Formats: sequence, structure tokens, C-alpha cells
Amino acid sequence: MDLSYSMKDDLENVKSLGTALMLEMEKITSDFRIGFGSFVEKTVMPYISTTPAKLRNPCTGDQNCTSPFSYKNVLSLTSEGNKFNELVGKQHISGNLDSPEGGFDAIMQVAVCGEQIGWRNVTRLLVFSTDAGFHFAGDGKLGGIVLPNDGKCHLENNMYTMSHYYDYPSIAHLVQKLSENNIQTIFAVTEEFQAVYKELKNLIPKSAVGTLSSNSSNVIQLIIDAYNSLSSEVILENSKLPKGVTISYKSFCKNGVNDTQEDGRKCSNISIGDEVKFEINVTANECPKKGQNETIKIKPLGFTEEVEINLQFICECQCQSEGEPNSPACHEGNGTFECGACRCNEGRIGRLCECSTDEVNSEDMDAYCRRENSTEICSNNGECICGQCVCKKRENTNEVYSGKYCECDNFNCDRSNGLICGGNGICKCRVCECFPNFTGSACDCSLDTFPCMASNGQICNGRGTCECGTCNCTDPKFQGPTCEMCQTCLGVCAEHKDCVQCRAFDKGEKKETCSQECMHFNMTRVESRDKLPQPGQPDPLSHCKEKDVDDCWFYFTYSVNSNGEANVHVVETPECPSGPDIIPIVAGVVAGIVLIGLALLLIWKLLMIIHDRREFAKFEKEKMNAKWDTGENPIYKSAVTTVVNPKYEGK
Repeated sequence: MDLSYSMKDDLENVKSLGTALMLEMEKITSDFRIGFGSFVEKTVMPYISTTPAKLRNPCTGDQNCTSPFSYKNVLSLTSEGNKFNELVGKQHISGNLDSPEGGFDAIMQVAVCGEQIGWRNVTRLLVFSTDAGFHFAGDGKLGGIVLPNDGKCHLENNMYTMSHYYDYPSIAHLVQKLSENNIQTIFAVTEEFQAVYKELKNLIPKSAVGTLSSNSSNVIQLIIDAYNSLSSEVILENSKLPKGVTISYKSFCKNGVNDTQEDGRKCSNISIGDEVKFEINVTANECPKKGQNETIKIKPLGFTEEVEINLQFICECQCQSEGEPNSPACHEGNGTFECGACRCNEGRIGRLCECSTDEVNSEDMDAYCRRENSTEICSNNGECICGQCVCKKRENTNEVYSGKYCECDNFNCDRSNGLICGGNGICKCRVCECFPNFTGSACDCSLDTFPCMASNGQICNGRGTCECGTCNCTDPKFQGPTCEMCQTCLGVCAEHKDCVQCRAFDKGEKKETCSQECMHFNMTRVESRDKLPQPGQPDPLSHCKEKDVDDCWFYFTYSVNSNGEANVHVVETPECPSGPDIIPIVAGVVAGIVLIGLALLLIWKLLMIIHDRREFAKFEKEKMNAKWDTGENPIYKSAVTTVVNPKYEGK
């Protein structure tokens, strides 16, 4: 269990785990033992703080934490659940600086320290509980630790003492040690790190991953579920195979499920009492150099039982026992004639044992094995024996060196589509000899002109040349597999107009002869113009808009694919112009006249109102400007004349 500070609440739940887990596992097995170990991190910077105060108590505030440590075996495997509760109850949380933890160090020590842990020859489960990631090989360099993990037990007084000396183990190293010791691992991790540990599970055979609640309250059910999952699967593994030896598996599982290759190694969904079978084939592709016997071991992961196979290689042919010693076929009896060849007696060499090693000067003989003006003996593809080249044999028996100087072979010719001579010829002395109708250095050029034949019977429509079964159009206006497509020519649409019309709408000039004259293309109906093929496709394409006999417009496209097939896509509904509707037109004209008359009347009325108002305003203005009294007649003169005496003084 990870005892870094983030696992504080988890420790409280694990303290009572012993007896509860014992009761649950008794339902599965009658022989169950449980132990407990804890880990934090390597006790060097930068994984922990090395100040004296932090070494005593790595936690902050008034938290009472124990000193940091790498791995501690708190309790070896025991059948006493109460003892588990007692010892785990005394454990305290510790702390470190970085987020990944040193759990791989703990797993390695648990795997290799079998005596201290108390492993027995039974099913072995390792529950790895944490809420963080992990350090692995190479991370030790941060703390100045460069020695690779040695995979050995270093527990003293139940404490791992070499964490500051050895780097973290690699994943492959862990896989090896867990497999050697038949330990099945259950990773009980929080939701946040599920993805990481599921990837790790894929690398560690016979392991499982469970989701740990934030306070580890579900750890018992997690262990039970993971145990059931592991125990329901059998996976075979084999020891390291000798050189040249291969092994294949075939499984015969429940319900008639059979698998081969990698899946042939395992069977799933197995219950107690079920029987499954595996068929294993071991093949020796070559003999060991010393001819010694070899041993391989096969066992199911998580179990100690294994099958040991002793391999005795048969390195000689049966015909060797029927050889004729001192045969006349081997240059006057200088060898044994066996399996159709001579095996020379001691002191004799050559294909027919015709040379003596005492008489032959190797330098003189080598001259017969060199080509003119060359320093290479047998073209570096063979050995010079008795003045003759003996060419090397290749692993692929179909590949052969040949020629007097081994200068030829049948596998170094030009290739096409990944095949020697394109599969259309034979490689002879590094040159392709093509089958009829093929040419080229790799026989990849077909001389057949049929693919270039246009619909008019001309090769490439008379507008190109046929090269290797493909038209090379010499007229830049024409393109397509047979140079029949012309994007800028006006006749493409007009040429096919009548045939498209008769096949799509059953009308037009060719209606009667449609089945005879218009079956040279494939036709597809589409709902609208948007569904027609658009420019940009590999095949040349022409968009057409034509009128039919009813003066309706119909739309279609014409293209020719790489196989020379013409394809037409036509809109299934033509666009027909509709005749004028008289009633709306008359009604519109009448309504327009009435509206115009009303508008003119309204305008006249408006002008009259404006004129009257102006006249009235003018009258009012003149009325206000009048200077005479409106009560007297301004032209009235009285008939009475009054004369006043100026001298009169009023006496």
C-alpha cells in the first residue's frame, strides 16, 4: 500500500481489512493467508526533503507522520486476520515531494524476497494500492542513482536498504520477476490513474486493474472481483527458445471456442472443474551449431506446474545412412556418394573430390574463380573449391546463385508492385525475361492494345498512342482512358443528348431505336442537380444542359472511368416552362388601372386642399393688415359745416 500523505483516509479503512477479507476469501478457498507491506519513495532528493526536520516528520503543520522510507514489509503472510488488523493499525502516514511514487521498488522486493514475504507454492496475489503514478527505470538519475536494479532481495529487518543505490526497475524486469515467481498482480488505483495502469496491465501478463474509491472503502470487493477475473483465465508462456526454434499454440476452450497464434495461448471464462486443451507445435528451422540437445519449459501463468520439453535435433538426412563409401562416382573412390552428392574423404576437396589439399595451391586455384578484370572470388557469392565456384545457399531455397563465377541470381531483378519482374516474367541472371505480351525492365509494360480501344474501334480514339496498355493522348484537348473525353468540345453533350433523353424519359428522336443505339453507357438517376457528380473527381467529367422535344430543360453529366466505362448521371425530373395564367394578368391590369385612378384622384384632392388653404391664409393676412374702422363708411362726407370764430373768447 502507498503510505504517502494523500492516502491518509485510505489507511483508516485498510486497518480493519484483515478479518473482513479473511471472511470473504473463506467463501472461495479454505487456505488463505494475508500480509501487508507499505512504500513511499526513495529517501534522496528530489523525491523527499532531506532536511533533518523533514526526515523526522515530512508532513506540514501538526500532522504526526512517520519518517519516509522506500519499502517496508510490515507483516509476512499469515492466516491470523486479527494480527493483520493489529499491526496495520499501528502504521502511520508518511510523505514525499513529487507525485509519482516508488511502488516499483516495492513490487520487485515482494517478488524476489520469497522467504521474508512467506510465499508458498499456491496461488500468489499481489494487491498494489495507490492513488498516484509510478517511477520506472531511468528516473533514478534525478537523484544521482545510475546503477540498474539488480533484481535481488535487499530486505534487512524488513526494510529495503538499497533504494539509494539501485535505480527503479524497468517494466520488463518486473514482468520477468513476477512471472518467474508466479505472482499475479491486482492494481487497485483511483479513477484518475485508471488509464495509466490499464496500459501497464497490458504489459504485465496475468494482471488486473480495479477502481479504488477515494477512501479505499471498496477494496475487499475489488480484490474479490479481480481474483475471480484472474482465476477464470489460463495463459501459457514458454521459456526462451533456442535459436532457429519456433513454437505455435492452438487452444480448445469452452463452448467450442478455438484460437491460434497469440490468442491460442489463452482460454477465458473458465470455472472450477472445467477442462481446456492446448495443442503446441515446436518447429526446428535449423540445427544448433554444436548439435547439442535443448530444453524449453511451458507453464500456465500464476501456477508452478510446468511441462519440460527435451528437444533432440535430427540434423542428418535419412539417405546419409545409405551412402556408398569410396564410390567410383567420387573421382576414383575418393569420397562417399550419399544423397546424390559426394562427401569427400579427408584430404580431398572438390565437387567430385577430384583435388588433393596437398597438391592444390589456393592462390592458383583462386585465379580460376575470378572473372576477367575482377578481384572478387566467385563474385563474393560463393567459395572457390578446387578451382571451381561453389555458390552460397540462401535461407529461401527458391533464391539461387548461379553461373560459373556465381555472378547470376534469380532474385535481384527489377520489381513492380512488389513482385520480381512484376509477376509477368522470369528473373535470369539479374535480367527479366518477360512472358509474351509484356516488356520493360520489370515486365510491367503490357503490349495488349485492347484497354486502349475506343468505342469507335480506333486505338486511343485516333488522338494518342497506346503505351503499356494505357493511352497517352497527343491532342491536349482530349483525355480519358481512350482519349475520348474533350472538356472544351461542344459536341460531348449534343452527341449523347438523344440517347440520354430516350433512356431517361422514353422520348425523343431515338425512342424507337433506343435499345439498339443507346446502351453504350451506364445511367444513374438522381433527384436534383445538387446530387450530380461535381468537378474534382479522378474521371473526366462533362456537365450538360439540353432541351427535350417538349422544350423542357434536362440536366446530365457524362464521364468515362479508368476501365473505359461511360457513366451518365441524369436528373430524373426535367424543368419545363409553364404557360401564362390569363385571369391573374387581367385582374392585375384592372386592379392597376383602378389603383392608378384612385391615386390620381387622391393627388388632385390633395392639391386642391393645399391651394384652398393657401388662399384662405392669404385672405386672413390681408384682413389683419386693414387700417380703417370697419364701423364707418370711408367715403361718407357729412352735409353740416361748422365754422369757429378765432376771435371768440367764450364770453
